[in-house]
Amino acid sequence: MNLSQEDGSLGDKTAPQRNPLGVVFMLEVQYMSIYKDLAPTICRQRLVVEGYPGFVITDEHIKDYLDKLSSVLEMDALITPVTHSSDKYGWAGWIHWETSGAHFYAWERPVLFLSVDIYTCKPFDPKAAAAFTQEYFKTKELVYKEF
Repeated sequence: MNLSQEDGSLGDKTAPQRNPLGVVFMLEVQYMSIYKDLAPTICRQRLVVEGYPGFVITDEHIKDYLDKLSSVLEMDALITPVTHSSDKYGWAGWIHWETSGAHFYAWERPVLFLSVDIYTCKPFDPKAAAAFTQEYFKTKELVYKEF
């Protein structure tokens, strides 16, 4: 393994492998320690918003929030929001937009908590997404980060 790549990546590792017929071939695996934009001509924007909501979140809240988030970010919804509940972990929701979508997660225990993952191929205002989330869920504390 070459660990001295100029771009900071770990380089390639080549290892001999055998398939079920006993033929030896070389398997090349790329290791990456830093991010490299492999498709700079494709717009991709990611945002994670997390916070402590001011109330227990239900499936109806999630559906309504994701529906309204679509309008706030000017995204075209392809489906109505979908939700599912896990007895162990809480609620999850998802909406599919023409330009990707958003996932929503809500916990009741060990603490009231929410996490939203937004991924789109269309630019949007991350501050608008965070402000809307904070207002909608009456969060006591909210953080957000673009990737």
